[in-house]
Amino acid sequence: MNISKPRKLGKTINELEEGDSLSLTESIEDNQLLLYLGLTNDANPLYIQHDFAKQTEYQQPIVPSVMLMGIITSAISKHLPGPGSHVVNFSVNFIEPVFHYQTLTFQFDIIKVDKMKNVVTISVEANNSEENRVLDAVVMVQPPVEPELEITLESEGETYE
Repeated sequence: MNISKPRKLGKTINELEEGDSLSLTESIEDNQLLLYLGLTNDANPLYIQHDFAKQTEYQQPIVPSVMLMGIITSAISKHLPGPGSHVVNFSVNFIEPVFHYQTLTFQFDIIKVDKMKNVVTISVEANNSEENRVLDAVVMVQPPVEPELEITLESEGETYE
């Protein structure tokens, strides 16, 4: 993989409108949980130990909150606005716990486009397969900006931006 290769950017601020949306379904599987726990060195027994979790109000292991936030930021980076975008503010409310092997549906809606600040505000809701809302989030994102072209006049060797 060549990381210097130019890639297609996501939508710029001028290509986004209030009401643009994305729906995404994700299943939480063991391999994702183990990768997260290994990368973060997070050994919280609430996330992986069934015996421990049975003694809690949850009765079974839960999915780490940061993993759910990661699904949201990944969808923003990949789809809306897409590659080249940057999350600048993230506010999330975890309503219900998410358990291993659950399937979640995330609904992303652009609720504000601020062209002066080059920021879009995205509302996110996630529901489990029982249609219970598990989280609400508001994410402020800077969409990608087209790189400025550099023009060189060969006759004079001067560069203009």
